[in-house]
Amino acid sequence: MNAQHWISGTWSGEPCADSINPADGTLIGKFPDGGTTEAGAAIAAARHVFERTTWGHDARLRQNVLLAWAGALEGEREALARLLTAENGKPIAQARGEIGAAISEVRYYAGLARHIPGHVLEPEPGTISTILREPAGVAAIIVPWNAPAVLLVRSLAPALAAGCTAVVKAAAQTTLFTAAMLRLFERTGLPAGAVNFVCETGYAASDRLVRSHDVDVVSFTGSTATGKKIMIAAADSVKKLSLELGGKSCCLVFDDVDTEAVAKRLALAATIISGQQCTAARRILVHEAIAPQMRRHLTAALAAFRLGPGIEPDTQIGPLIDYPTRAAISALVERACDEADSVLLRGAMPTGALARGAFLSPTLVEHSDPDASFCQEEIFGPFATLETFATEDEALAKANNTVFGLSASVWTQQGERAMRLARALRNGTVWVNDHNRLFAEAETGGYRQSGLGRLHGYDALADFTELKHICIQAGVPQGTSRVCAA
Repeated sequence: MNAQHWISGTWSGEPCADSINPADGTLIGKFPDGGTTEAGAAIAAARHVFERTTWGHDARLRQNVLLAWAGALEGEREALARLLTAENGKPIAQARGEIGAAISEVRYYAGLARHIPGHVLEPEPGTISTILREPAGVAAIIVPWNAPAVLLVRSLAPALAAGCTAVVKAAAQTTLFTAAMLRLFERTGLPAGAVNFVCETGYAASDRLVRSHDVDVVSFTGSTATGKKIMIAAADSVKKLSLELGGKSCCLVFDDVDTEAVAKRLALAATIISGQQCTAARRILVHEAIAPQMRRHLTAALAAFRLGPGIEPDTQIGPLIDYPTRAAISALVERACDEADSVLLRGAMPTGALARGAFLSPTLVEHSDPDASFCQEEIFGPFATLETFATEDEALAKANNTVFGLSASVWTQQGERAMRLARALRNGTVWVNDHNRLFAEAETGGYRQSGLGRLHGYDALADFTELKHICIQAGVPQGTSRVCAA
């Protein structure tokens, strides 16, 4: 299949760039390689709809569009899941779960579209202050490749619910999939130009979106390094930024848990999407009393995973997103293995039938210095570190010793300890006896260099709205006398 740009309701552009299946290197389809021209046209189309139509004022229309889109996605969910697995490489079960979560989230924001209230107060006699939450304008949504269904929807759905118009720029690796999702808007009453789509292999279109003074919001999910570049490029226009950036999730495991059971769950949390998820378990901090058991059980759980093409139902870990990424991650893993105190499981590129794909098996190292580069830097692949602690305070100090603050988890049977640590951890999300549980209804986002703003939940609307204060001197009825407080 092929994809094209979608601007002002028209599909255009000559497909020329390849989309490759990372499991075997085969060609899936092609898409056009756009740039500043296409981005400029998409911005103009979105600006026109926002300024010259009633889209931003018609909550019922926006709700109907979102509900119709959810219905169209539902009708194509298996085809979308298979395309997602083909382009991204993730196991088909994960792809099906992601499509289901995306559909649920579209419906959630469809419900909120008709409930974006303000408030009214009388700060002094006869003065009426009305506070309205209004759509911010044109939103540029830059979608990553690791979870392109959910990470598209969690920005686009609240943007549309709030009354914004949008320009979507997909990651090159999953452009066909993003185009397939957006094409289903054709089965709705979406006005032409309310949502636009630009394809590219590089960054010229993204740069135009970020720098444009006609774009009011940029919503980006990706690395902290790229997020910093976006902040610099957006500074001249002082636009709103919604950024979910890197993470280095710590999992604090205490000595009152079932070590084998927790090890299996942490192994899954560390290898979700082949470790290519910003909330994946990266650092396993274990109480020293159970360290020997955790070494054994976690190593065994990671080693037992089956690598394979995502479309095969018994595959547990698919390939990395592409060959250059696999090479870069492999080099970082090798350096970590050379520097770590001990290597409990060394990952490798498989031979045989899987040699054609971008596969990399999991790695687990143990290290005592939390300041080591591989304990601090996000390695976006199937790689985890094991560290030990003796006291609760030491665990907390190690976990908070990071520039990130996206997510963490606490594993203990003591409820008071779990709440105490959850409050003290400097992270936007803290799970208790769980990891990687995300919901449409619950806001997510990061502290520190893990980002700005929140997506999912009601507060996601704040990233795509502005507050307006309207003040009217209405006065008081004639004959009303002013009283003074005692």
